[in-house]
Formats: sequence, C-alpha cells, structure tokens
Amino acid sequence: MKFKIRQDKIKKGLAIAGRIATKSVSLPILKNIHIKTENNFLSLSATDLEVGVKWWSLSKIGEDGETTVPLDLFSNFIGLLPGEEKVEVESDNNDLKVVCEDYKTEIKGLSADDFPIIPEVEAEKVLKIKNDKLMEGLKQVVDIPSSTKVKPEISGVYFQFKGKTLKLAATDSYRLAEKILFLEEKIKNDFSFILPQKAAKELLNIFIEEDEIEIKFDSNQVLFESSMDETDHPKIQLVSKLIEGDYPDYEAIIPEKTDTQVLLEKEEFLNKIKAASLFSGKVNEVTIDADEKEDKVLISSEDNDLGKYETEMKAKVEGEEVKISFNHRFLKDGLEQIKAAEIVFSMSGEDGPGKIVPVGNDDFLYVVMPIKNR
Repeated sequence: MKFKIRQDKIKKGLAIAGRIATKSVSLPILKNIHIKTENNFLSLSATDLEVGVKWWSLSKIGEDGETTVPLDLFSNFIGLLPGEEKVEVESDNNDLKVVCEDYKTEIKGLSADDFPIIPEVEAEKVLKIKNDKLMEGLKQVVDIPSSTKVKPEISGVYFQFKGKTLKLAATDSYRLAEKILFLEEKIKNDFSFILPQKAAKELLNIFIEEDEIEIKFDSNQVLFESSMDETDHPKIQLVSKLIEGDYPDYEAIIPEKTDTQVLLEKEEFLNKIKAASLFSGKVNEVTIDADEKEDKVLISSEDNDLGKYETEMKAKVEGEEVKISFNHRFLKDGLEQIKAAEIVFSMSGEDGPGKIVPVGNDDFLYVVMPIKNR
C-alpha cells in the first residue's frame, strides 16, 4: 500500500472514523484503524462490533493494499504534522511508514485479515433526508433513552417512517420526547426501527457537516451514508445493529385531554426551575402550583439541610387548580430542547403526566411523569 494525501484531509478522516475505535482488552485489534487503498480511494474504518464507520477520500494512490495500526498513535502523530502539507504513507508488511517534510516514523501494525468485517446492508428500505433536519430532530431526543437490560427496547431512539413524516421518539419510562420531521417525498411502505443511543449520538457527531443522508435498512441493521461532492461514491458510512423487539406504544401515554393548561414564557420558567433545583433535595423535587383565579404559577422546593425556595411568575392558567411535583432535571431537559419563546404546560391532577409543547409549533412534545407517580 502506498498513497499521498494532505495532512488536514486525513486528520479529518481519522477524527470521523476514530470515534468508534474501542479500548477492547479481549480484541486488541479494535483499538486499530483499518487503512485501505483501492481504485484511487483511501478508506479509513473502525468498529466496536456494534457500530462501524467508514470514511473515504480521493487520494494519489501508488499501490493498493491494506493494514491496521493503533488509532491513538497514528492520529496523534498525524495531528502534529504541518497542516495542508502532503503526507506520504507506505506499508511494509503490516507496518506503516509515514513521511511529511522532515517528520518520519514507522508504526507497528496488525494484519487487516484480523480486522472485523463491517457488514454490508442489504437494503429493504432506502430514503434520503436533509441532514440539518435529521440532526435537529436527533438533538432533541437523543439524551433521553435509558440503558437497561430489563427493557432494551427503550435503550435507543425510535425511528418511524410513515407517509411524508419521520417520527423520532425516546423514553426512559419517566419522560418522553417526540419530534416530527416532514419529508420531501412520501414513503412507499411504512417502516420503523430502534437505533441504539450510542449510534444515534455518533450519527450527530460524524455527519455534522454533511448536506444529505441516505438511510438503508434491513431486518437487523441500518446504514447511514453521505456521498462525496466530486462523485457519487460514498464519503461516510455508519452501520449499526438495531435493537430487537417492539417499541412501546408510547402514544398511549400522551394525554389527549388535560385538566389544566398553563401558558408560560419559556426562558423565565426555565430559570426559575434552575433556581428551585438548588433546594430540591435528594429526589430533585420541585413543586408547581397553578391557579386560574390568580393567573400565576408558584414554583417551590425545600431541603431540610439547605433551606427552601419559593417564587411566582405570571402565566395564563386555564382549568383546575393543580399542585404537582416533578424531577427538576427532567423538566430542564425538556425545556432546553424547545426553541419557542412560549410553551404550554398541560397537567392532569397530581398523579397524571405533564405535557410540554412549544407555542406556534406542533412538531415537538415532551411528556414528564410526576414524582408521586414514581
């Protein structure tokens, strides 16, 4: 194997593919990056056996070949080289010789034959989506799933393609977020899958600069792919195993009718929840008291060791008076994902879930269970 490439270009490729390399003790080769040259393309690959990433670039290829070298060592050395300068790379058996101006090194490698194969996806479903839409939606739900062996299906983000919409949903049993994305083309056949949280987070990091993503899906894995500007050849691929099982019927817990609706200025409400969190105690409890007669909400918290906090804010309250406690962290997580200036916080008594939606936009909702229900 022999190739030349600019330092800044291979540095970017290592940053993308290298996010997946793992510190496996049982399989040391998973600490390595797979390097391959073929048909004028350089590819870098890494996998943790659950998620795999491939990155390609056009390059000046002197000889086709492949090897693997420790990611951290190779990446750190490349990062020290002069930017925009040509890096010459050549393999000798499994070892890698790297030269850039007066920098020279030889890195010990392992055979590419021992590197795990990143599976190909035999696509049953193919869909293209604007990257900014997908990234925006994922950011609003990706931190919610709970890693659990008891209910593995809630350990990921639920993708539901139906008609001209993509619904992204996530829950940890205590709160739920749903984001609706509107697609340019109608889906021929509805389909859905559960993407592990780790893969969803890496999707956000790896494809941040891409314009469009193609999604290919089969029975047990999914492929996200972007293409090069110069050619239709793939630029980045992320392949992930899917979580088996059926996602919970989360729509059943979204309250259709509520007893109390409160219109609030979001930033003021968020700041007052943050202040209340300082005195919320070990169970993170803050209490919200809404009264239609007063057209205000009272926000309070108390800790036997620290003291107590109480504040009020103007609000438009409709319906029954309610006094209900929530985990302040769950409230903050939902409020911080809403871009609107105002929200509607709907509640159903002391034991029912609370629902938060932005004013003027019905593509996002957040449901949070009260502490007394836990």
